[in-house]
Amino acid sequence: MRRNPERMFVVGGDGEARADLDLVTLIVARAEPPPSSTPEQSALLRLCTAPLSVAELSAYLSLPFSVVTVVLTDMLADELVEAHKPLVRQSVADRSLLEAVMHGLQKL
Repeated sequence: MRRNPERMFVVGGDGEARADLDLVTLIVARAEPPPSSTPEQSALLRLCTAPLSVAELSAYLSLPFSVVTVVLTDMLADELVEAHKPLVRQSVADRSLLEAVMHGLQKL
């Protein structure tokens, strides 16, 4: 009889608060997967050689967002990955930038 594996929400995390991650937080690997890493951690590290959002990682691994945040919280604590908040753009464009673009287009 084949035994079902434990669910990640049972295995992952040690009860501490989760890292402040949202769907658009970008994750980048800082290290190669150590021998002690879980399959999920190894997969995340292989995927994150280039920045990927938490939403993309969740989709690629077919894991719920909440599970991915638990795994990433542990990985952030172990300094295996870095988390970067997305840049917040200004609601109103900078006038000097718009003028520079307009003058550049006029010269074409």
